[in-house]
Amino acid sequence: MKFHATIRTKAGAQEERLIEAPSRFGAYDEVQKEGGTVVRIEDAHGRFARPAWLDITIGAPVRRSVVTRFAKNLAAMLGAGLSLSRALSIVERQASNKRLRAIAVGLQETIRSGGAFHEALAKYPKVFSGLFVAMARAGEESGTLADSLGKSALQMERTEELIKKVKGAMIYPAIVVTAIIIVAILMLIFVVPTLTATFTSLGVEVPLSTRVIIAISDFMQAHMILVFAGLAGLVIGSIFFIKSRFGGALVIAGALRLLVIGELVRETYAARTARTLSSLLSSGVPVLEALTITRDTVSAQAFAAIVKEAEERVKKGDALSAAFVEHPKLYPILMSDMIAVGEETGKVAEMLKQIAEYYEADVAEKTKDLSTIIEPVLMLLIGVVVGIFAVSMIAPIYSLSSAI
Repeated sequence: MKFHATIRTKAGAQEERLIEAPSRFGAYDEVQKEGGTVVRIEDAHGRFARPAWLDITIGAPVRRSVVTRFAKNLAAMLGAGLSLSRALSIVERQASNKRLRAIAVGLQETIRSGGAFHEALAKYPKVFSGLFVAMARAGEESGTLADSLGKSALQMERTEELIKKVKGAMIYPAIVVTAIIIVAILMLIFVVPTLTATFTSLGVEVPLSTRVIIAISDFMQAHMILVFAGLAGLVIGSIFFIKSRFGGALVIAGALRLLVIGELVRETYAARTARTLSSLLSSGVPVLEALTITRDTVSAQAFAAIVKEAEERVKKGDALSAAFVEHPKLYPILMSDMIAVGEETGKVAEMLKQIAEYYEADVAEKTKDLSTIIEPVLMLLIGVVVGIFAVSMIAPIYSLSSAI
């Protein structure tokens, strides 16, 4: 193949050159052997090929499921005896995701230039988490990279499954609440004005609740654009508030005080913390570094603070379980007890894995039953909304009928 390349020579000058090589990697190698640097390269047909890191600086990061599949495939190929460079080359050719192909190219370029695999991964912080990079580094240092990548894939897979189950349990109530709001808005805009006109024409005296609903309806009709803009702003603002540090902490604090939801939240974060720590420790990552990465992985501020406390106490020589024991309202007692047993037997990583599996299974069961628990509450909410409207708008009609 022939490539048109813009090259910066050893002296610092730029020049255009036509290079013949079996692939663009061969072209890069040829230029590097001469002491030059490729600024830009394109094949004879004008296809522009640029450094891979440029291809992923714009747009959304690669989805977690794609990264998980990448880790599983790479672990399988390394386990089968393929070299890392060849495995990445296969990933590049087989990947249907354009961004992943670009990343595979970038990883190969770093490795070909003498860099370590974990250093290559660290160049893509929006794609590969600190957890993934640390486990890859531990695998490289211990000669068990395939095993570490397999554990990373499993950890990401379990985390994604847990998130999906919790989100899935929230879909039903979210749909019902949204439907109630939409129906209420339509009633206020289209139904209430008709009834209001009837009451006005007949001179019916209406109760306070009816007057309040009529006032709301009149305001919505007079400022419809403002109302809908306000609703859109409220939704967007709520999303940003929940994603903010303060807002997220407030939501978690509120959720923890709910009877069933609180237990679900505790077990979800216990599973996430235990799974992350187990994966890191079993891959050979030092305990202090593992705690630092876990703290960053656990997004909820309240739970991350306890992991940080555990890190500080381990630095002072305390047991890993000490910090978790003192916070039973966040991390379940079973978790701290099993960590303590793991410390006594020298099998902390295995115990953490068992904790993760236990709570993951428990969360899965509870999310299945959550819709059954929430359903009566939603029915009660619908009944209250319908009841208020009926008492406020239909009662005056019945009083008018009885007067006639």
